[in-house]
Amino acid sequence: MTGSPAQHRSRPRNPWWVVAGSGLAMAFSAGPMVVSTLSLFVIPITRDTGWDRPSVIAAFTFMSVGQAVGTPVVGHLMDRFTFRRIAVPSWILYCLCLALIATVPRSLPLFYTCYFLAGLCAGGTLIPFTKAIVSWFDAKRGTAIGVAAALSALGTAVTPLVANLLLPRYGWQTTYRWMALLGLVVSLTMIFGLVRVRSEDGREPGRKAAGDPELPGLTVREAVRTLRFWIIAVNLCLTGFAVVGVQVNMVPMLHDQGISPGRAATLVTLFGVTSLLGRGLGGILLDRVHAPLACALVITCPVVGVFLLHAPFASAAIGTALIGIAFGVEIDLLPFLVSRYLGMRRFGALLGILQAAIMMTSAFGPPALSLGYDALGSYDTLMLCVAGGLILCATLVLRLGAYRYPALTEPAAGVAEPPTQGGRRRRQVGQPL
Repeated sequence: MTGSPAQHRSRPRNPWWVVAGSGLAMAFSAGPMVVSTLSLFVIPITRDTGWDRPSVIAAFTFMSVGQAVGTPVVGHLMDRFTFRRIAVPSWILYCLCLALIATVPRSLPLFYTCYFLAGLCAGGTLIPFTKAIVSWFDAKRGTAIGVAAALSALGTAVTPLVANLLLPRYGWQTTYRWMALLGLVVSLTMIFGLVRVRSEDGREPGRKAAGDPELPGLTVREAVRTLRFWIIAVNLCLTGFAVVGVQVNMVPMLHDQGISPGRAATLVTLFGVTSLLGRGLGGILLDRVHAPLACALVITCPVVGVFLLHAPFASAAIGTALIGIAFGVEIDLLPFLVSRYLGMRRFGALLGILQAAIMMTSAFGPPALSLGYDALGSYDTLMLCVAGGLILCATLVLRLGAYRYPALTEPAAGVAEPPTQGGRRRRQVGQPL
């Protein structure tokens, strides 16, 4: 006899499929599919339009600003509407904007507008999946976030290969259209086939029901009044500013230290590999080591690494690897810290606000170091400032203290954490709401 819909919804499912689907969808989001391939499009676009290279590269800035504007809005909506209601239109609009880049007239303002709009819509291609993952995992939340981040990082390796294959045959306009179509097909397949938020499992997409149980955590207004919110914000913003600034300036920095351009390019690849490794291992680390301590230990990696970016090559390789690992782990930290210290009640809104702040401060890191080099004629003093800022971050994060919303249950292997009465787990005595 066929069970009722409610019975079907209550059957456990393997939450790792949600992780896999989220990671594969995010592999075609703005970072992997647009930012990582932009350098391949620069020369074809300049040849076709007559624009100079800085003008084309400036499209990245417009996309970043669009993401910083759109991400908090998406986070706010995620706390009020179901997963599909946000994710589906976001992906459709994001891919449509990518396709429009190839069809606009040869006008820089219109070119930049398409990138800005793509970034604006791209906020909905990340946060919904992060919220879906953390809704299914508690005790293994860090590992789940890390695995999804590692899968999404594969897009950084795959999409440039796809673009490089299509560009010589079809040109940059058609290549953008094909990549937009590829991203749309993969993302919608994952959304409708694998990814759900646990509390919405089996529900029709739409507005969240008024009777849904309230998750433990703080509202946005309550969160911004806490010291922990500002410790998380300042720590990750300063770390992003420093690490991204060093990453983008790494090749000229290494060149000044006597590393040849060919070997510097090898070190850029090493940065990507260690970043991918850091994303996977970072999540596992967060489930086994108290997050503030893990964060402080990770931040010390680039503190050491920036002083090793010089000849011989082995020294530069070790320094690059340390910075790459920190860059990878940093991506796992934000959703984990938000869920453990600020809770899940307004997880989407808080994640969106903090992610936007990190995007904006990280975007200023590369030009700040570049301007500092022009003013001082050397990176030496700048690296001392970077190391000092990172040491400050490592010290500051230790003040977060014990988790306010710790893991309460250990799920069975391969099975979703079981809900209790009213659709949520019983809290322990003394567990804050």
